Amino acid sequence: MWEYGFMRNAILAVCIITPLFGMLGTMIVSRNMAFFSDALGHSALTGIAVGVVFGLSDLNRSMLVFAVLFALLLNYIGSRSGTSTDTVISVFSSCSVAIGLAILSKGGNFAKYSALLVGDILSITPKEIFSLFVLFVLTVLFYTFCFNWLNAVSIHRTLAASRQIPIRLTENLFAVFVALVVTLSIKWVGILIINALLILPAAASRNISEHMREYHFFSVLFSLFSGVTGLFVSYYTNVATGPTIVIFASILYFATYVYSRKHSG
Repeated sequence: MWEYGFMRNAILAVCIITPLFGMLGTMIVSRNMAFFSDALGHSALTGIAVGVVFGLSDLNRSMLVFAVLFALLLNYIGSRSGTSTDTVISVFSSCSVAIGLAILSKGGNFAKYSALLVGDILSITPKEIFSLFVLFVLTVLFYTFCFNWLNAVSIHRTLAASRQIPIRLTENLFAVFVALVVTLSIKWVGILIINALLILPAAASRNISEHMREYHFFSVLFSLFSGVTGLFVSYYTNVATGPTIVIFASILYFATYVYSRKHSG
């Protein structure tokens, strides 16, 4: 397996992508943003459709720009609407997906974009790995300087405001980083399952963690373990990598759930 360049690239990519999911997933789970990240994943179709409509040669760029704008729009409307945030996100997600599918399926051309649904980590290139590494460094820096703000906002917004924490800026920055990670990973993970990779490791970690450090440590560890193990198993079983990774992440979640129930009793 190590003789093939595409496998070495895939292993390196998994070791970059999965810790990102583990880090961001903790805050997504803590802030009940599962619908938010799922909507961002599905918005990729609309981002590609926008690029197709305007005849752009780089569809990844249009997908990235649309995801960032979509995330900021969801934040803005969610903070001002009297309707449930989940409802607002669901409405925008459904509308976005419908528009994207309508445009991309025109003339029966959707087949060329269907690979995005499940992803293909084996097709990643060194240039794309470098882009992921840059995003990894930026995300770590963001968490280093802004995590306390994020944590305070997620626990009590009013208290955070009284401490002069820029709530809107903090939430928007977090939304942008989630949008960037989701969008840059979709090509290799897949639209259908990318949200699972954000949620499952963090949810499994929360089952057994006693404090915030353990929460982040186990989330990154579970995410990395699921990614590497899923990649190896998918290679030897000739099964799609993304779904295999999610299966291992699901096993970890149920195992930690059973463990927590047994020891809490």
